[in-house]
Amino acid sequence: MTWIINVHSKAVIELNGLPIEMRVKLTRLLDFVKEAGPQELREPHVKPLGNKLWEIRLTGKDGIARVIYVIFKNKQVALLYAFVKKTQKTPTAALQIAMRRLREMHDD
Repeated sequence: MTWIINVHSKAVIELNGLPIEMRVKLTRLLDFVKEAGPQELREPHVKPLGNKLWEIRLTGKDGIARVIYVIFKNKQVALLYAFVKKTQKTPTAALQIAMRRLREMHDD
């Protein structure tokens, strides 16, 4: 059985706003996740953030972007928040947005 990728409605807009080079890389990584599972994706492509949140790390000529996601036990991955990174550390606001969206997805 393949893994299912769910995307928060607001994250769809953010993902579409990423530079094309990064969207292509993300698509390749998500195709891998669908077949092999997120546990097979390793650094430098992903990094744990704590509170069950993970980030997909994207780099390209236009800079650095991150996609925050969570893994569910029923073979599902939820993409919660995507942003172009401006600082070395993941902003606290990005983590707060991701957690809020995770709660929204659980409430639906």
